[in-house]
Amino acid sequence: MLARRIIPCLDCDLGVPGGRVVKGIEFKQIRYAGVPWELACKYYKDGADEIVFLDITASHERRDTMVSVIKKTSESVFVPLAVGGGIRSLNDARVVFNAGADKITVNTSALKHPELISEISDKYGNQAVVVAIDAKRRYNLEEGREIIKTPEGRCWFECSFYGGREFTGIDALAWAKRAEQLGAGEILLTSMDRDGTYDGFDIPLTEAVSKMAKIPIIASGGVGGPEHMLEVFQKTNASAALAASIFHYGEWRIEDVKKHLAKNGIHVRL
Repeated sequence: MLARRIIPCLDCDLGVPGGRVVKGIEFKQIRYAGVPWELACKYYKDGADEIVFLDITASHERRDTMVSVIKKTSESVFVPLAVGGGIRSLNDARVVFNAGADKITVNTSALKHPELISEISDKYGNQAVVVAIDAKRRYNLEEGREIIKTPEGRCWFECSFYGGREFTGIDALAWAKRAEQLGAGEILLTSMDRDGTYDGFDIPLTEAVSKMAKIPIIASGGVGGPEHMLEVFQKTNASAALAASIFHYGEWRIEDVKKHLAKNGIHVRL
């Protein structure tokens, strides 16, 4: 059995010199969390299996800032680094890979130009392509949607882009299927409704996507502690759990989370 992964996520605001890590609630109410490479180094020493960097203020002008962040991080952090935000072309991906990234995460650009998934996958391998899906519940049941039963009622999930600021009308489950067919090697699945809430993962969403997909699913959005990670591993086929707030603000250490999971029968790397 493959070990389940614990992945800290660093949402990077590159609009300030050197960049900074921030965290919000439901993609809003942003607060400061730390310096990107300092947090990454801390998490590496604490047992992170991978680290995700997301440029939440992505623009072409800030590419150099993210490149410098990744270069500095890769000098002292030796677990896979996944980097996303503002990657619009194969050349953008090349620049980030050359800086030291192991994986590229795409969201907005992939939704607007799905062929980008195939281009990066063909060049670097599907293991290097992570498609991020930021999904929000919709209870207006429409024909042709992938309907999921939840304790709150039947709903479907809509994809957003531009950091959750705009919605696409695209069904998240249908998009996950297509992304896999196009060459994605992994899905980073974030529940916008749970993001930063400490209420736990959206289990119905994660269960539905992880059952449907043959590629690994990273569950994201809502972690309040180890019990939520235990729940998502026990109830879904998610291969990894991503968290931010509980690590950034010192509420839990990765090592302690892993010990809790192992004690409850989840295979993790200790």
